[in-house]
Amino acid sequence: MSSEQPVEPVEPEADQPAASSPRHAGFKYAMGRMIAAPLARIVYRPRIEGRENVPLTGAVILASNHLSFIDSMAIPIAAPRPVHFLAKSSYFEGTGFKGALSREFFTSVGAIPVRRGAGKAALDALDQQRQLLDEGLAVALYPEGTRSTDGRLYKGRTGVAFLALQTGAPVVPVGLIGTDRVMPVGSRMPSLRERVTVRFGAPIDVTKHGTASSGRARRLATDEIMAAIHALSGQELAGVYNEPPAQTPIEKIRQALPHERR
Repeated sequence: MSSEQPVEPVEPEADQPAASSPRHAGFKYAMGRMIAAPLARIVYRPRIEGRENVPLTGAVILASNHLSFIDSMAIPIAAPRPVHFLAKSSYFEGTGFKGALSREFFTSVGAIPVRRGAGKAALDALDQQRQLLDEGLAVALYPEGTRSTDGRLYKGRTGVAFLALQTGAPVVPVGLIGTDRVMPVGSRMPSLRERVTVRFGAPIDVTKHGTASSGRARRLATDEIMAAIHALSGQELAGVYNEPPAQTPIEKIRQALPHERR
């Protein structure tokens, strides 16, 4: 019997809900797409492939590699329908003009504010995403958990598979190329000289692997999703999990001890 737990943090930098119910993309999102999408296409000349693979209605999970902060902007701009994603609660809590601008932007794109955490915090974050899927909406997730700082594709965590198996939503793999060159980790402003490629793969039905309560089913589904992402992104495989830096002495001890890493 697998000791794997049902869920784990999907985004270690942001995985505890700051609100009890998820926000929905609405009028502000639609207006933002009307303005931002054409502007982004003019400035960055992105290559968008496979948009027809994204179902225009019904629940769907967009599972992507994660290279840059702007990934969560590139996907909604490239997708043919509104997409919801997790965003750190700090983006909603700033003060002054900059804080208001950040809060207005992330609210307008239907982002879900979440705080760092694990255990119940991660479960609550996944539950918010499940609510969106139950309403027939689209959500974007990063199976790697956190951004790759070396450009390699890390092993996927099973939160995405858990959601797909629990809700029956198809998973559309996404391969992002070049976002790390447009805005590398630590950069304040994006470069205007680089081009981004967004590739949407064919939808994957992971329910053939079993139920959400099965650790084996979650692992097999996750591996299938990651293989599809790899085929789209062409990244070198890391073969290990992308562990975020430990923030507390307890986290450092936990990372040092042998444990089941999903």
